[in-house]
Amino acid sequence: MEINNNQLLRFTTAGSVDDGKSTLIGRLLYDSKSIFEDQLESVSATSAKKGHKGVDLALFTDGLRDEREQGITIDVAYRYFTTPKRKFIIADTPGHIQYTRNMVTGASTANAAVILIDARHGVIEQTKRHAFIASLLNIPHLMVCINKMDLVNYSEAQFSKIVSQFEEFSSKLLIKDVRFIPISALDGDNVVNRSENMDWYQGGTLLNILETLHISSDINKIDARFPVQTVIRLQDKGSSDYRGYAGRIVSGIYRRGDEIAVLPSGFTSKIQSINAGEKELQEAYAPMSIALTLEDDIDVGRGDMIVKINNQPELKQEFDVMLCWLHNDCAKPKMKYIVLHTSNEQRAMIKEVIYKIDINTYDRVETDITLNMNDIARVKIRCTRPLMLDAYRENRSTGSFILIDEVSRETVAAGMVIS
Repeated sequence: MEINNNQLLRFTTAGSVDDGKSTLIGRLLYDSKSIFEDQLESVSATSAKKGHKGVDLALFTDGLRDEREQGITIDVAYRYFTTPKRKFIIADTPGHIQYTRNMVTGASTANAAVILIDARHGVIEQTKRHAFIASLLNIPHLMVCINKMDLVNYSEAQFSKIVSQFEEFSSKLLIKDVRFIPISALDGDNVVNRSENMDWYQGGTLLNILETLHISSDINKIDARFPVQTVIRLQDKGSSDYRGYAGRIVSGIYRRGDEIAVLPSGFTSKIQSINAGEKELQEAYAPMSIALTLEDDIDVGRGDMIVKINNQPELKQEFDVMLCWLHNDCAKPKMKYIVLHTSNEQRAMIKEVIYKIDINTYDRVETDITLNMNDIARVKIRCTRPLMLDAYRENRSTGSFILIDEVSRETVAAGMVIS
């Protein structure tokens, strides 16, 4: 399979505390030679101070001072590296249960998720929680790394047992592509290089799988959605009539001459030109940032969405969503929040909490409907004006939103549209 050398893959890591997420990422960076010399010197010095014999790989990602002192990951740590085959952005998300909300943040734009399981402990509550969130966020590819295989004598039987445990509960989830890899992040087995200790494993290394994942089809190319971020008016002499609508295509393809509708107004026109910087294009597609001009002079502004006439999202003022509550303070039904959907900002309220999800059993809980931090629930949202929505399963960009507290301006929840 041919891989685009410039293609960017975003992936998130998750697992329980001390499963070795930071060490795994450190190993990926170290073995793929993606670490700067000064960074290596700094981490080597810190490792020596702590009394480690070699380099503590986890320190390459544990950037916050509190994290280095406690040896845990608190915030989402983003790291970038590249190989000859692909570019990567890693979101290293926390393992502690009180930081589960950070996984939602790190995984929201991911093409793939890497979930770590301690080979000694097998599938635990946090494994189920992270797999459920990966399924809820519709992450297309899931790599389950059974780590610390060196501590179970590289046992194929133990690996197979954990695979069976995971498959038993994940059969209830909507995950398209799951792969299992036995690794030792500390020693580097099956991370970048193949393991000599597990010749019974015939699959690829983690890096090999990440480099060869087919992600082009993950983007929705059917439903053309272009949220307008700003209007460009050129002041140059001879260009005073230019009125471009700028933003990023979140899905689909746009071509010159396409018949379009502007939502929510419903005005129609045709695409006159497509510009990417100073370059004029015949067509553009997700996730390109462009400016469109239209043949007709119609009212278009920030928050509007330009779509194809024959393929439009639903305009809804009231809709059901799966909501992940992110804030320390519990949700207040009927209280006004700001909903930010693509480039559109409206006022909204949680009209009703229908049920919460028990992460351990995936059962619906209808008796306790108070939303506390890390809770995931099905709720009904009502906005002051209609939003242009697709179901999240069909379009992650137009099917997702965040809720913001009107007073503090803090993000309090992330939502995924059901209907």
